[in-house]
Amino acid sequence: MTTMKEIAEQTGVSVSTVSLVLNNRDAGRVKPRIAARVRETAQRLGYTSNPLARSLRTGKTRILGFISEEIATTPYAGGIILGAQDAASALGYMLLTVNTDGATNEDDEIATLKRYGVDGFMYAKMSNRYADVPDSLGDYPLVLVDATDRAGQFPSIEPDEFRIAYDATARLIGAGCERIAYVGCSEPMIAQDGRLEGYRRALEDAGRDYDDRLVANVLNNGPALRDVSDLFDRACPDGFFCFNDARAWYVYECAARRGLTIGKDVSVVGVDNHRVFAETFYPQLTTVELPHYEMGYWATCKLVSMIEQRDLHDLALPRTTAPLPPLDAPIPAKIHCTLIEKESVRG
Repeated sequence: MTTMKEIAEQTGVSVSTVSLVLNNRDAGRVKPRIAARVRETAQRLGYTSNPLARSLRTGKTRILGFISEEIATTPYAGGIILGAQDAASALGYMLLTVNTDGATNEDDEIATLKRYGVDGFMYAKMSNRYADVPDSLGDYPLVLVDATDRAGQFPSIEPDEFRIAYDATARLIGAGCERIAYVGCSEPMIAQDGRLEGYRRALEDAGRDYDDRLVANVLNNGPALRDVSDLFDRACPDGFFCFNDARAWYVYECAARRGLTIGKDVSVVGVDNHRVFAETFYPQLTTVELPHYEMGYWATCKLVSMIEQRDLHDLALPRTTAPLPPLDAPIPAKIHCTLIEKESVRG
């Protein structure tokens, strides 16, 4: 097994310098050129740290706890966990994930993670909403994912809901749509508020009046289909911005029943880039991709920066669909999502 002493001898520096670099405590203490040489030598020699020895020495396990509510059982949101895992690996941490069903077993799962000695927690929700952080997490470094702390005490990361709607509506305006409808969500949540406001503002910035007769806030199944059908009949929209890809199905169905062609007679933009919907609809659905991977990656980086009390300026970030905000972004940090062009908006 390669030792720090061997790395020190190879690079011509002290063992203490090697220790600072390999424990990510070199910022402001070791010249970047020397730190890079130490890391390159360690990689070349196949150096691996001893987690147990390190945890006994530092009091840190380099284990992060990820608490999710239904995310682990929601296929398209699994990207949050993947992003968190990739960032944890890049930073030399292990990620332990638990899935809860709400208050009934949440405290038990948190207690389990604490017994493993986690250094900090991520707390994620199924969709962007206000969350009440459990009291049992109050004394740990904590970052919320796809949620906002109602009490405003902890940092969080979420999609920029306003920009999602603004960009989608602007795309429909640019395509020449004259009567743009919004098929929203009747359940109160941050995402609905932000998307309705973004839709309204994009219309106003284009010199158009907001008309609530062009808005249908729905849940799902039969009642939603009837409401969207009524919207077609009373307002005759030629463009639709939908709260998510699932709601875009109602638009496709209603258009087909009226002999209208999506992408020609009616243009549609959804949100999610959900594989089942966005890739199986015909024509394929233009949609705004939610930044699940990016939120998980950013949250892990933010959490580690809090644990280690450093800015991670030396971390090489991955190439992602949406750009990651800086770790010191105003809270809640927001990710500007990317509109994925397909075939449901007329050229």
